[in-house]
Amino acid sequence: MRIPDGERISVPPDGRGDAPQPRWRRDFPIDWPQDEYVSRRDFTRFMVLTSLAFTVGQFWILLQNAWRRSQGALPIVAIDNVDAIPVGGNKVFTYPTEKDPCILVRLDETHFVAFDRLCTHLLCPVIPQPEEGHLHCPCHEGYFDIATGRPLAGPPQRPLERVTLEIRDGTIYATGKSESLA
Repeated sequence: MRIPDGERISVPPDGRGDAPQPRWRRDFPIDWPQDEYVSRRDFTRFMVLTSLAFTVGQFWILLQNAWRRSQGALPIVAIDNVDAIPVGGNKVFTYPTEKDPCILVRLDETHFVAFDRLCTHLLCPVIPQPEEGHLHCPCHEGYFDIATGRPLAGPPQRPLERVTLEIRDGTIYATGKSESLA
């Protein structure tokens, strides 16, 4: 099949002419050059819409964070008894909501620390290793200082968010969140 300017509209994939092709291929020809053609306008439209979607997503995250911070003081939540966690032991808990995993680690007889449990790189859960003095992210071999939450090695660049603690009558309470000591 030819159009007036001589360009062939449909080229069978096996390269043979029109006559030896099966009837279904003659009935349903594919215009390969036209099928694979993407105009600059269509490409630009796709790129602009994709960029717009990413920009809107970033602003949505920014608005969510601003909304969370504007909610005021976080609740005070009891985590566990002091005696229930041995030196070098840890406890996973959620704070301030059920969707926010945190980890409490007892460093010595009187010193407790708590951080967000999700790595600041790609949100993998960190694992405490108090004998080495760090929190380990097994996904990309990231390490955080167990006392401060600051990144020591691997891809994480930001420190873990610290959960502020208070001990009253032998019970450990989570009282808020703050930036880690970096």
